[in-house]
Amino acid sequence: MADSVSRIDPDELTLSDKLIYLNRVSKVMKGGKRLSFSALVVTGDGSGHVGIGQGKANEVPAAINKASAVAKKNLVRVPLVRATIPHEITVKLGAARVLLRPAAPGTGIIAGSSIRMVMEAAGVKDVLAKSLGSSNRVNMAKATMLALRQLRDPKEVLAKRKPKPVPEAGEAASHD
Repeated sequence: MADSVSRIDPDELTLSDKLIYLNRVSKVMKGGKRLSFSALVVTGDGSGHVGIGQGKANEVPAAINKASAVAKKNLVRVPLVRATIPHEITVKLGAARVLLRPAAPGTGIIAGSSIRMVMEAAGVKDVLAKSLGSSNRVNMAKATMLALRQLRDPKEVLAKRKPKPVPEAGEAASHD
């Protein structure tokens, strides 16, 4: 994957964190129940950079801080075309299937909870999204990130395609 080669430096961006999901987890031990917390955080600059992270700790603030640190490490650049995504994409991650479709200007973000938060953090203003499989918030957010990672910029795709051979000036004149 190309995104693993060029890492995005979180210090250069003005990132804002948002808590998607906080889960209280209990483990039954000999002395009783031991509580811990799991947090899912999305971070983004609102102009094409977004990342999600999960953190677990015995206290809520520590779990959120861990998740935020992981999210900053997992930043990806999202190719945007006039405040929407360049093309339609469907991604399956586990039982979660996410469909993202570009939308006309002024449509807004039509998406469910965790997909909406990831899109807002990425800076996507107009998109149609649908969760087709599992409604698990963690897996939907991860599937959305996978979809955003797989999006391709139309200019890059055109540049990679093989250009048609252009006849040289001397060849074209000799045939006349």
